[in-house]
Amino acid sequence: MKKVLVIGAGGQIGTELVIELRKRFGNQQVIAADVKEECSDVLKDGPYVKMDVLDKDFVTTFIKEEKPTDVYLLAALLSATAEKHPEFAWRLNMEGLFTILDLAKDGFIQKIFWPSSIAVFGPTTPREFTPQYTVMEPTTVYGISKLAGERWCEYYFNKFGVDVRSIRYPGLISYTSLPGGGTTDYAVDIFYHAKKSNAYTSFLNEDSALPMMYMEDAIRATIELMEAPKENVKIRSSYNLAGISFTPKQLGDAIANQKDGFTMQYAPDFRQAIADSWPKSIDDSSAQNDWGWKMKYDLSEMVKTMLENVDISKLN
Repeated sequence: MKKVLVIGAGGQIGTELVIELRKRFGNQQVIAADVKEECSDVLKDGPYVKMDVLDKDFVTTFIKEEKPTDVYLLAALLSATAEKHPEFAWRLNMEGLFTILDLAKDGFIQKIFWPSSIAVFGPTTPREFTPQYTVMEPTTVYGISKLAGERWCEYYFNKFGVDVRSIRYPGLISYTSLPGGGTTDYAVDIFYHAKKSNAYTSFLNEDSALPMMYMEDAIRATIELMEAPKENVKIRSSYNLAGISFTPKQLGDAIANQKDGFTMQYAPDFRQAIADSWPKSIDDSSAQNDWGWKMKYDLSEMVKTMLENVDISKLN
């Protein structure tokens, strides 16, 4: 029987991933794990464990005792936050991965999901319709750690047969949890300010196009990849995944079309340089061809859903 462990379950991706996995496989079959003492209310319908992924002995003992078949390793320090704490970011983003890869190598885990990011690309990467295989020279600690992780995932698959699967997420947009310190998080933050004050000041320039994706699409893609037949998963570094490419101005205009009086201002900060090194759009034809990936949410539908569901009380 399938038994799933989600490490980093309290984050933006983890919260919604746990909810969807429990719908599919049953509440008791999906263990949520996070460094926080207690889980959020939305995750209390199933098992939860406080887990620091850097505590190798605890993680190892827990997995050997609980015997999860699938592990989703989401614990990480995101791009902008990682730049402020580079040494800790490297430790967190890499050491936990080695712990899980080694447990799979030794037969204690059947399948691993580990997320990569468009942060693996850099200023020398073609920015339009960025291909699956291309120049990758990241300029951030987050991007460097994700690129290194991709190479190690592929190595463990080729050398030891570890069934590890990965997606290079674009910027992710969700109303379930607050922004987590990423460069693309303006596209979440903007909705809270739109509902609270009908105005937003973007930390990126108005014409900074970046690939984004509504969280429901990202969660579906993640589970579809993990449930795909092993022989269909032909890339063991990480799959490109495209979404909706738009600029802060285009997003602001789309919100203004659905919310009268909304206004935008721009005050670029250090995150602008990070955004300038990332792709504007992504080629995800490998994901489409190998395991049938297809996006559902366009910009208008995403904006409508976010405005309907964002809860500004979370800001307090």
